[in-house]
Amino acid sequence: MLVAGVDSSTQSCKVLVRELESGEIVREGRASHPEGTEVDPAAWWGALLEAIERAGGLDDVAALSIGGQQHGMVVLDEHGGVIRNALLWNDTRSAAAADRLIAEFGAEALAERTGSVPVASFTATKLRWLRDHEPEHAARVAAVALPHDWLTWRLLGYGPAGESPLGPELGALTTDRSDASGTSYWSPSTGEYDRDLLVAALGHDAVLPRVLGPAESAGATAAHGPVPAGLVVGPGAGDNAAAALGLGARQGDVVVSIGTSGTVFAVTDRPVRDASGTVAGFADAAGAFLPLIATLNAARVLDAIARVLGVDHDELGRLALDAAPGSGGLVLQPYFEGERTPNLPHATGTLYGLTLANTTREDLARAAIEGMLCGLADGFDAIRGHGVTAERVLLVGGGAQNPAVARIASHVFDAPIVVPEPGEYVAAGAAVQAAWALTGECPAWPVAIAAAHEADPIPAIREQYAAHAIA
Repeated sequence: MLVAGVDSSTQSCKVLVRELESGEIVREGRASHPEGTEVDPAAWWGALLEAIERAGGLDDVAALSIGGQQHGMVVLDEHGGVIRNALLWNDTRSAAAADRLIAEFGAEALAERTGSVPVASFTATKLRWLRDHEPEHAARVAAVALPHDWLTWRLLGYGPAGESPLGPELGALTTDRSDASGTSYWSPSTGEYDRDLLVAALGHDAVLPRVLGPAESAGATAAHGPVPAGLVVGPGAGDNAAAALGLGARQGDVVVSIGTSGTVFAVTDRPVRDASGTVAGFADAAGAFLPLIATLNAARVLDAIARVLGVDHDELGRLALDAAPGSGGLVLQPYFEGERTPNLPHATGTLYGLTLANTTREDLARAAIEGMLCGLADGFDAIRGHGVTAERVLLVGGGAQNPAVARIASHVFDAPIVVPEPGEYVAAGAAVQAAWALTGECPAWPVAIAAAHEADPIPAIREQYAAHAIA
């Protein structure tokens, strides 16, 4: 028997088909998403159908579930139509709206009510931006969904009249705990929406997706293109929570993901509330909690420096390992696109400590990797500051596949570094959800390890990075 998991990410849609008993990947497919920080959700739907076709279809699959990029604002009118392009998590235009919400309610109260203090990434801030800047659009909003919610709804056969078999039944929208916890109007502690916060953001109440439990099914698919009717649809999840499922992360694991964004998160048995806003107190996809920090600047920092040096990523890594730890005093503060943690949406990247001695290709390559990792290590410390134990760091994402990154991580983090084999762990976790919804039991599929490094921290790396921190 087969199940499928989907990762509808910022850049693309990936579909993994896995064998139910072993978890073995049988086949997969992929399709691209448009670039930009606002996207017509129809592009995600088209990419999902294309990726399913490229994965060989779903005729022999019993269940599927969707992991998706968190926070994105999908606003629907009373007829189920998308009112405007979705604002994605990495759209920072709502930074001032986040400040207004914090001023109105207070950071302490918001952390208590929703587990987090909102930043520009969160859905509530995007709704407030819509209310302030596009009031004619805000007035038409009848329902608010997140990317994975909207795609699940479409799989079930709902959507705008004339475009879907079952029409615009807004009450059929569903989500899960992990994605709901990134909206800033749902509480991981109570499991309830905070309607006062929604109204403060949008200006009026609206239909919100029903929050499903970890093993609960959203329903069954309706026939649509390469999607057959009758497949069990799992609850879906935010991308980081789905990745935690795919990795089999447990208490004691801290996951550091180096992709388009950087994230640091851990599975805990109790909610975290951080009034400073550094740590987001999210829920996970298995009934526990997922304290998380996110950075806007991760693997693309390495992309940028590789372009400057005229090398590929392998050569960037070789250059970096030829430099001494600390890069001869050269420090890269990698805020190329502003930053979310720390909350500096208008910051820019900066090189510090240039001398004739360290102005070398090797030191610049290493400074790029060290700077990116130091930003993540600050988040690692912030999470541990809430009582989270770190027995090992699971280093994942495209940036983690460079051996130099893993080696240098052992000098930056003071915990053992474990690098799982490269994989689509968000889609893999969504497949775990699909199997769970189908059978009622969460599978324990094995995860292969590609590399491991004992902790070998070199304090000078983080000390010089901290000396140039932006206040």
